[in-house]
Amino acid sequence: MADSEHQDNPAEFPDPGAKGSRKGATEQSAPAAAVSGGSLKSLLFVFLILLFALAGLAVYAAHWKQEVDVRAFVLDGLSLIRHGELSMRLNGYKGRKMQEVDPEELKSRIFEHPYVRDAQISKELNGIVRVRVSERQPIALTMLDGKVMAIDREGVILPGKQEFLGRIPKFLVVSGISRFKKSERGLQQLEERDVELLKQFLEALTQSEYACLLICELHLDGGNMSYCKTLQAPARFIVGNDGKFKEKLKKFEIFWQKVVSKKGYNAYESVDLRFRDRIFTREPEAVELPQSASL
Repeated sequence: MADSEHQDNPAEFPDPGAKGSRKGATEQSAPAAAVSGGSLKSLLFVFLILLFALAGLAVYAAHWKQEVDVRAFVLDGLSLIRHGELSMRLNGYKGRKMQEVDPEELKSRIFEHPYVRDAQISKELNGIVRVRVSERQPIALTMLDGKVMAIDREGVILPGKQEFLGRIPKFLVVSGISRFKKSERGLQQLEERDVELLKQFLEALTQSEYACLLICELHLDGGNMSYCKTLQAPARFIVGNDGKFKEKLKKFEIFWQKVVSKKGYNAYESVDLRFRDRIFTREPEAVELPQSASL
């Protein structure tokens, strides 16, 4: 009878192993929750420390700006511009409070120099103001009102100071400029079509085999009649205004090697390179000298 009751109610005897498993799972989850809560508290503590540190730095920076005087200017990026040409424009700011120095006001003084394209101003510790200058880069020369001037990549006309030109490689001379527009800061600037023509011609000239060693001048002319010249020959080599300068300069090189070198530098008045697979030439007109009769 006892055996029968024991067999009919097996669930009355719990499994010791199962009970132990439930207890182990509970004991493992408790430390994980404690670790997670500890990590959050640690992160919050670090965040508060950083927040207080930043606030302290802000207070210190505000106090520093009020107390520190401008001690010196450091000019970076100068190549064509002499250091003294800009420093003399900034000397009046030395001794002022750093907080009183307006970067835009400094820029306006620096921009008075025509070779300055852009400038970035930053205030540093110990009273140092750093000026990072971006210079205009001349790509050609021209003559205006009897003065040598430089042309930068944007077509802006710049004074051609001798100390600048002596440190720059050989320039192409541009003549025949007749169209100008007002640029920023009151500088003159070539019309966009002339700037684009000049850049395309210079790119082709740079990539040429030896036309770059011969051609010294590009004359801008309307009606698709722009031409280039060399130092050796007085002839006008007509390249036009419609691009394709790489092909035209290649024809120039072939014509120079096969014809000019044999017939002489003065054999032609003009050489037209505008037409595909053809070159048209014009010889100088013969000048008749008056003859004197003896009595």
